[in-house]
Amino acid sequence: MKLLAIEARQNATYYLSRYQQVEALGAELFVLNGEGSEDFWPQPRYRVAGSKKIDDIVAAAAAWHAEENFEGVITFSESGVVTVAVVAEALKLPSVGFEAAVASRNKLLMRQAHERGGAPHPSFRFVPDVESALAAGEEYGYPVILKPTLGAASNFVFRVDDADEMRQRFADALTGIESMSWVLMEADGLDLGPNGLLVESFLDGHEHLIEALAWDDEVYLGSIVDRVTVEGDTFDDDVHHAPTGLTPEQVAAVHRVVKAAAHGQGLRRAVMHAEIRFHRGEPHILEIAVRPGGGGLDYMARISAGYDPIQSVVDVARGVAPKVGHFAPTEVHTAAMCLISKAGTIASVEVPPEVAAAEELFFLKVTAKPGDVIRRPPDGNSILGFIGAKGTSLDDTLETATAFANRISVTLS
Repeated sequence: MKLLAIEARQNATYYLSRYQQVEALGAELFVLNGEGSEDFWPQPRYRVAGSKKIDDIVAAAAAWHAEENFEGVITFSESGVVTVAVVAEALKLPSVGFEAAVASRNKLLMRQAHERGGAPHPSFRFVPDVESALAAGEEYGYPVILKPTLGAASNFVFRVDDADEMRQRFADALTGIESMSWVLMEADGLDLGPNGLLVESFLDGHEHLIEALAWDDEVYLGSIVDRVTVEGDTFDDDVHHAPTGLTPEQVAAVHRVVKAAAHGQGLRRAVMHAEIRFHRGEPHILEIAVRPGGGGLDYMARISAGYDPIQSVVDVARGVAPKVGHFAPTEVHTAAMCLISKAGTIASVEVPPEVAAAEELFFLKVTAKPGDVIRRPPDGNSILGFIGAKGTSLDDTLETATAFANRISVTLS
């Protein structure tokens, strides 16, 4: 079973552990980076195209496919979704298709797809200038959400409470998206739709992250995770708990919304990360990405719901129906959080051995390294890594994760 993983521009070593999981499931994984370091993946299963132009990446993938006969093409990167769809189609391998990939990447096109699919969603408007943003804020009523169309990881996503704040946040976001890494990591030569800002109406309820699968006419909710963060005017994707506290009736309502949104986006065979927020007691779709969720969400899915999104990636890439069922939580509680520091340049990150080896932790991943620049809102949303703990209750797991996170020391230069 040979699979090809692609990043147009390598995102440091962020997806290395995911690639290792794919191999642990029995796949022989080959990695092609348009631009990347020379020693990222074992030879001879690694190549760098030397360019992130889509035509060059397709040509490099096709030449390698002629030698190895790959069964599927995958990515774990939000910035690689459209590239992989194009490459898979060129190699005549299973693909979500270009249009569905773009509708699952560009938040404006995604919202339009939700509208067509009849999925409850916030009101939205593309705002090319601050005057348009102010008009949308006036129409929807503050607070509103300001967000990039090609964003990821909550970068430059703001809750805006009044017109004065809109003027400031619009300037922050407009400047930020010009150098946002998630856009710079996209392949060149792709039409990804408008790269700008949206204003959306505010949804006032609780939020949930879902690892899901679309297969033909059905959509399966593999895992549902509750976001338990106390929010401010920015959105750190930092504290989550599973299994969910939603009732069976609420889960059924969420399923209907995710299915309508997925089909609206044109997703019929896809591994998905969906985000739902309740508003006036009813679930509304925030987004659906064509990839598993980041951080430790794949671990949480396996432990708290018996669903493996990485196995689903392997299966769907080859056109094989994954062996999954509808949401069925276990009784094991998990909590995960981002490791967050102040802004600055990393001098060192020290993880004590007893933390690294702690049996209470199911996940610990430090992504920052010396020399990395940590940007915090409003200038960005960088983190140090992720930590996750398991236990017998929400309080138990959160206390454990927090206690171990506090023992990790960070020095900024």
